[in-house]
Amino acid sequence: MSKSKRRLRGAAFTIVAVTALAAVLTPPPSASSAAGCDKAPTGVQVSDHFLPFTVPAGLMPDPQFDGLPAELQVHRVQPVYAHGKCHSVPNRAAVLIHGRTVYGPASFDLRQPAPEGGELSVQKALARAGIDTFAPNLLGYGRSTRFAHGLDDPGNASLPGYNPDGVTCSNPVGCDRTHVPVFPLNQQGAAQDPTLSTNPLGGQLRAHSSHVRFARTDTFVRDIRQVIDDAIARAQPSDGKVTLVGYSAGAQFVGRTLYAANPNPLLPHSDQYIAKVNRVVFAASLFGFSTEEPPEAGLATFPLHVFAGGGPGSLPADREAACTGRVVPGSREQVAAQIREEDPVGAQWGGTIAGHPTGVARSPVFSSYGWNTEVAAQLTPPTLVIHGLEDFPPTSPANADAIYTAAQMTNKVLVKIACGSHTFLWEGCSGTRCTPTSGTPYGGKIGAPWAGPHSTFKAALIEWITRGTFNGAPSGQFAVNESGVASATGP
Repeated sequence: MSKSKRRLRGAAFTIVAVTALAAVLTPPPSASSAAGCDKAPTGVQVSDHFLPFTVPAGLMPDPQFDGLPAELQVHRVQPVYAHGKCHSVPNRAAVLIHGRTVYGPASFDLRQPAPEGGELSVQKALARAGIDTFAPNLLGYGRSTRFAHGLDDPGNASLPGYNPDGVTCSNPVGCDRTHVPVFPLNQQGAAQDPTLSTNPLGGQLRAHSSHVRFARTDTFVRDIRQVIDDAIARAQPSDGKVTLVGYSAGAQFVGRTLYAANPNPLLPHSDQYIAKVNRVVFAASLFGFSTEEPPEAGLATFPLHVFAGGGPGSLPADREAACTGRVVPGSREQVAAQIREEDPVGAQWGGTIAGHPTGVARSPVFSSYGWNTEVAAQLTPPTLVIHGLEDFPPTSPANADAIYTAAQMTNKVLVKIACGSHTFLWEGCSGTRCTPTSGTPYGGKIGAPWAGPHSTFKAALIEWITRGTFNGAPSGQFAVNESGVASATGP
């Protein structure tokens, strides 16, 4: 597809999305003022648009992509004011960055009913609070560009590993190395779920058309910068800035984006982009990498990772029993469905019956760096670190402690949520534990049970974005218990 056609497709998609996907809700009784304007949103509008760019030479590990046209998909959910927004109401904007596998719209705009009413969607909750949100699919994710010789080539999934000597290869097509277990070997032909062996490879291993990882952390930093500029241009925030939210591996990319000392000559003027961020949130963050990219030797030799499913994982039996209602019924299936919805190519892959694909999801292999105590120590935007206590390595709650401790600004908050796992943004609560014996769930109503970690996360984001506080405090450490009640645990 030519660059001009890509631009035209992106523009057309935006127009259709804005006009056809708008969803208007019934306004609350207090939404309109006597002056005929709205003080609170009367609904939300959902749309998608594409941001075109040209790949800078040297930004991606494989030089064959240098200079190619590409585009980023951005999923926007914005507040609607049926009678016009009152001038006294500020414009606010947030950019939400997804993690290693689950795409932006599925992560932050999950169309799954919440047991207490409404949806699990983070973006819709923020829009109803008057916050305009932008959740991109970074390069290589969702409907953002993947390239014919990149992630659109099933032959770029991993081949079997080298022999034990690490040098010789017994596979005539080739062998691979990986640098972390989350990017496994032999995804072309192993008897595993998902497998590409039958669909689309027809039982034959295929040589790679790209022999290195797809991206590096700075690849995604470039993406985030473009989305920040787009969000400011579209939302027109009153302070001219956005709140930047990073979830899981996305927190690593956000941390690198806010690293003023980034030496990459392709990404100058880090200070100018940091100045466009009023606050930052690190949610279920990865942490503890080298400051700069490690040497090529030892990094993955393939660009494509495939996976199945999505949604909340399992906890140890005793914690699963204690955290009643953590997994909202249907949420796992909905996460998987929205991932497949964003990946029409992957939907034609997978399965063990020829011609009957069951679908897989695709994500890029990348190198991780640029997010550690050295980087966190020079952060300047006010920082909220929020984590589930049931999370596990490599995103254990210790990461949250390390980020909070390393950050030097005065306005910083650490929040840990009981019965919240790595996917706490979709998790609920049921049973007697949800009704506090004393106190009120954070962000909830007096006498009402806790809706679960997802409601705490939404309430925390809204308070942080609008006020720069958590539970009324601009700094400090807090614990949210199994009934959703927040209490201070430290200075």
